[in-house]
Amino acid sequence: MKRVQGVYIARKKNGDVYYRASITHKCKHISLGSYSTEKLAGLAYDTAVAILRENCYNIEDYKDSYALSFDKWIVLINLRDNGIYFKNPIYLRKKYFLYYFNQKIFFKFDVDDLFYYAEHKIMKRGGHLFVSDFGMQVNILSRYGIKNFAVAGRDYRFVNGDSTDYRYGNIEIVNPYYGVTKSFMKGLPVYTAKLHINGDYIIGRYSSEREAAIAYNKAVHIMKSKGFTKDYPLNYIDGLDEIEYALLYNKVRISKKIREYTIFPA
Repeated sequence: MKRVQGVYIARKKNGDVYYRASITHKCKHISLGSYSTEKLAGLAYDTAVAILRENCYNIEDYKDSYALSFDKWIVLINLRDNGIYFKNPIYLRKKYFLYYFNQKIFFKFDVDDLFYYAEHKIMKRGGHLFVSDFGMQVNILSRYGIKNFAVAGRDYRFVNGDSTDYRYGNIEIVNPYYGVTKSFMKGLPVYTAKLHINGDYIIGRYSSEREAAIAYNKAVHIMKSKGFTKDYPLNYIDGLDEIEYALLYNKVRISKKIREYTIFPA
């Protein structure tokens, strides 16, 4: 029986047959995926040939009915247009690149992040975008110094309003510390520190971020001294030595509700 070009038969551990499609382009051997039938694998190969050798198709031409996956579609078009192969769905632009999460959503990143996302696939869970790094789920916002529990619009913002634009110049950190939010009173900045116990408790309002961040740490220590077992993250205050930190720590005032909070036995 004549074999379909670019298609190879394979078997699963249980003996079931499936078909793998691949193509070689400029000495680069590229896997196109696994398929349940030889026909589908052949269609994927034919589409890859049309993209790479016949210069057919652009990104927006993709249809769900194609045998070739959308990720492979992007990979092949980028290889054709830019001469570089990435295993993830990346398309290079002049000073940045696009990472296609799906057909409708793509993210913009600076070229500084190119090789990171070339090796790390973006996934989504619970509204958060993350990659798997050394077996751990790493929120992509952590690359900007943004905390895991940060809220868009409150703790950080996208300068141009585009929440898919992750270029460094487009992300502004508003509140870099845990439990601290910035607001304005009579035109002056005010930093409110809060601690979530059974609901949010206001620790205090302060004239500087550092004071608010240290007040939050102090409130955490007070709660732990009372036997509260919740594992609160602590703020690291960059640029302060131990003596300066201790002076501010002793100086900041903590609300009476925190100081007198009582933990009732279960």
